[in-house]
Amino acid sequence: QHETVFRRMIQLIKDVCKLVSRALQPPRNVRITSHNMDLVLRWDPPEGAASGLFYTTEYNTSVSVYKVGCLHITALSCDFTSLNHHITVYGQYTARVRAELGEEKSAWVESTQITMDRDTMIGQPNVSLISSKSNIEVSIEDPEFRISELRHAYNYATYNITYWKEGQEEKAESISNIQQNRVILDKLEPWTRYCVRVQINTQRNLNPSEPSSVTCESTDKESPWVAAVVTFVVMAMLVTLAVVAVVHRKKMSHFLCPKDSLPQHFKKHLLEHPSSSIYLAMRDSHPPEEVYDQVSVIAEGNPMEEERPLEAAGTNCSSQPETTVGQI
Repeated sequence: QHETVFRRMIQLIKDVCKLVSRALQPPRNVRITSHNMDLVLRWDPPEGAASGLFYTTEYNTSVSVYKVGCLHITALSCDFTSLNHHITVYGQYTARVRAELGEEKSAWVESTQITMDRDTMIGQPNVSLISSKSNIEVSIEDPEFRISELRHAYNYATYNITYWKEGQEEKAESISNIQQNRVILDKLEPWTRYCVRVQINTQRNLNPSEPSSVTCESTDKESPWVAAVVTFVVMAMLVTLAVVAVVHRKKMSHFLCPKDSLPQHFKKHLLEHPSSSIYLAMRDSHPPEEVYDQVSVIAEGNPMEEERPLEAAGTNCSSQPETTVGQI
C-alpha cells in the first residue's frame, strides 16, 4: 500500500513538471529606459518562442498601482510617453510585461525602478561656430526633451566645452561650468582651424550628456553678418529706387520723353533743303584750275666761282646782273 502511494506521488510530480514545461515562457531581459525624458520598456522574446506571440505591458509609480500600457502588441518595446499618460519629470516608475499566445499568458516580468530626472540619458547638444577675426563664437542648442525642457528639468545645467587645433586633439583645452549658451573662444591663433565638442552636466543627473558632434571652423574669417548687412543695404536701395520710380513715374516720363514740340515753321525750315544762290553756287562749282608758267634761273660769269665759299660769293652779289622772272 505504501509503495502504491509512493508511485502515485511520483506520477503526480511528473505531471506537474510536464504542465510547467508546457506553460508559456515569459519575456527575457526586461529593462526600462529613458532618453531625453521619454519612458520606454524593452524586452527580448522568450527562449524558443513560437510565432504569433503578443505582449501586454503595465507601469506604476511609487505611489500608484499598475496601469495598462500597451495591449496585445507584437513589438518588443512600449513607449509610455506616447500613450498620453501623465509622465512627470521627477516621477519614479516601474514597468512589467507578459507574453500571450491565444488564451495562454506567461507570468509577469517586472523591471527595475527608474527616476526620470536622475536616470534619463541626456542627448547630445547641437553646436554651431561663427568665426570673427581671431575669435570663434560657440552657439549651443539644448537637446529637445519629450516632456518639459532641459532648463526646466534641471535648474543648474552647465556646459563643458572642449576645443583643439584640428589634428591635435591630444592637446585639447576645456572650459567647464559654463551656463550661457553663447561663448567666445578668444586668444586663438590666426588663420588656424579649431574643432569644438560640448557636453552637458547637471547636479541631479550624475551622467553627463552624450557629447555633441565635433564641429570645426577657421579663425580670421569674415563674419556672415557683414554679408547680410551689405545685402540688406543693397536691397533697401533697390526697393527705394523702385518706390521713387513708381511714385514719380509721370515726372520721369515727361523728363525723358517731353511732349513739347518745335513750332511747325521751325520744323519746316530745318527739314527743307537750303535754297540760297551762294549755297547752290558753292555746291555746284568745281575747284578752279591753277595756271602757271615754267621759270628757269641762269647764272652768268665764271663757273668756278660757284665753288667759292658763301662769304666770298656774297661780296659779288651786287655785281651780278638782275634776273627777270616772267609774270604769270
